[in-house]
Amino acid sequence: MGRNILKSSLENASFSIIFQVFFRCITFILNAYIIRTVGQEVLGIMNVRLLLLESTILFLSKEPILKACLTNTNSRNWAQVINQIWLSVPLSSVINILLVYVWLYVLTPTEDKYLIQYQLGCYAVALSCLVEQLTQVTVLIAQNFCFIKLKVVIDTIYIVSRTIIFVYYVECDPQRPINAFSIAQLVSSVILCLAYYCFFFWYIRALNNVKAIEKKKQNTQNEKNVKTIFSDMNDFPITSFWQLFPGIMDNEETMLDPKLCLLTVSFIKQSVVKQILTEGERYVMTISPVLTFSQQSIYDIVNNLGSLAARFIFRPIEESAYFYFTQMVKRDEPLAKQNKKHIAETVEVLSQLCKVVVTIGLLVVTFGQAYSYSFLFLYGGYKLVESNLPVLLLRFHSFAIVLLAINGVTEGYVFATMDNQQLDRYNYLMVIFSISFLLISYILTYIFGPVGFILANSINMTARITHSLRYITKQYRLTEFQPLNGLYPGYKFIIALVASGIFTKLSEIFLMEKSIILHIGVGGAFFLLTISIWASDNLQLLKLSYDKYKRKSSIKED
Repeated sequence: MGRNILKSSLENASFSIIFQVFFRCITFILNAYIIRTVGQEVLGIMNVRLLLLESTILFLSKEPILKACLTNTNSRNWAQVINQIWLSVPLSSVINILLVYVWLYVLTPTEDKYLIQYQLGCYAVALSCLVEQLTQVTVLIAQNFCFIKLKVVIDTIYIVSRTIIFVYYVECDPQRPINAFSIAQLVSSVILCLAYYCFFFWYIRALNNVKAIEKKKQNTQNEKNVKTIFSDMNDFPITSFWQLFPGIMDNEETMLDPKLCLLTVSFIKQSVVKQILTEGERYVMTISPVLTFSQQSIYDIVNNLGSLAARFIFRPIEESAYFYFTQMVKRDEPLAKQNKKHIAETVEVLSQLCKVVVTIGLLVVTFGQAYSYSFLFLYGGYKLVESNLPVLLLRFHSFAIVLLAINGVTEGYVFATMDNQQLDRYNYLMVIFSISFLLISYILTYIFGPVGFILANSINMTARITHSLRYITKQYRLTEFQPLNGLYPGYKFIIALVASGIFTKLSEIFLMEKSIILHIGVGGAFFLLTISIWASDNLQLLKLSYDKYKRKSSIKED
C-alpha cells in the first residue's frame, strides 16, 4: 500500500486521544454549566434519553457499513465501495422513523413542561443523524487514506460549534434548554457535512492539477513543493468530486459487491448486540423506571468521569488497532498461508497493546480507590459528594476499567480477523451476552441500585474477554507466537501498585481532611514511583518507541 499502516494507525490513535481529551473537557465543563444553570433533570433528558437516541441511530446505521467497507479496501472495487457506503442513508432513514416513534410514544414521557421541547429534540436528533450519514463516504476515504489531521480538525470544529451554539441559546432563553440542544445538534451536523465536502472538493481539484503538471513534465521548485502534499496519493481512486456520490464512478462489475454485502449483514447483527452491551445501562434506565431523570443525570456524570481512561485512551487505541489488524491479517486465509512478516509484526503489536492498556487499567484501579472522593469534590463541589453514592460508583468504575482495557484490544483483534462464518457464530453468542446483560442489569440494579449497572457490565465484559482469549489462543496454537503475554504485568510493578494503594488510602484517611492538596501530592509521588518501576521493567519498549520518534523527527527535519 502507498502508506505505512502501522505508522498511520499510531498517529490516528495519538490524535484521537488528544481529541478525546479535548472533547471530554468541553463535555465536563458543559455538564457543570447545565447543572448550575438549568438543573439535573434537564441534563438527564439530554445526556441519557436524547443522546441515547443519537448513539443508537448512528451505531446501527453507520458502524456496520463503515466497518465492512474499511476491510481490505486496497483490493476492493471503489465504485462498489462508494455505492455500499451510501446505503447508510436509507438505512438511517428507516431506523430514524422506528426509533423516533419509540422515543415519543412508547417510552416513559417527560414532565409536561419539557414535553414539547423533548419532542423537538427527538426530531432534531434524528435529522442531524441523517445529515451526518451524508458524510460517510468522505469519512471512509479520509480514514482509508490516512487523513488523520483532517478528521481531528473537522471533529474539533464540530464539537466547538455545537458547544458555542448551545451555550448561546441557553443564555438567550434559559427556560428552553432542550430547544438549544436541538438547534446545536442540527446546525453542527450541517457544519460537519459541509466541512468534509468542501475539503474534498478542494483536494480532488488540486490533485488533478498536480497530475496535469506531471504530464507536462514541468519541474519548477514550486511544483515540487506542491507534489509533496500528494506524494503518497498515487493510488487515490477519486478523480472527480461527483464520484463521491453513488452510481457515478465507472464500474464494469455489479453495483454492489456480494461479499461486502454479506460482511455488512454480519456487522449489522453484531452492531445490534454490541450497542446493547455498550449502552445497556442507559437502555435499562430509559425503558424501565429504575431511576428518575435527576438520578440518571448523576449516574451519567459519574459514569463519564469513571470512563475517562476508556474514552480518552482505550477507545482510540481500539479503533486504530482494529484498522491496523484489518490491513495486516486476512480474514479468509489461515495464518500459515499469510505473510509471516506481517503476522510477526501483528503479534508484537497486539502483545504490546495488551501490556500498555493493562498497565493503565491497573493504575486507575489502584489510585481510584483513594482519590474518587477528591476527584468528585474538585469537579462538582459538596453538592456532588454530599451522598456516598457518587463516590461508591466511581470506585466500582475503576475496577471495571481493567476489563474495559483488555476487552477493547482483544475484541478489536477478534472482529478484525474473523471470517463471515465466525462473525455469524459470534453474533449468536453476542445475543446471549446481550439478553443476559439486560436481565442481570435489571436484577442487580433492583438489588444494589446504580452500582448494579457496573456489576452487570463487568460480568458481561468478563464473558466477552474469555471468548476473545480463547479465539486468539486457538488461532496461534500451532505457531511459535504468544500474543497474549502482554496481559501479565511484572511482579515489581504489582508490588509497587499494592504499596501505592495502601499508602494513598492511609493518606485519604489521615491527611485529606487537613489538606486535600497534600493528599494529592502523596498520590502524585507514588504515581511517579510506580510509573518509574514499570518503565525500568520495559526499557526495551520505551527505547523502541523513542527510536521511532527520533527517526520520525529526523525525517521531518530533512
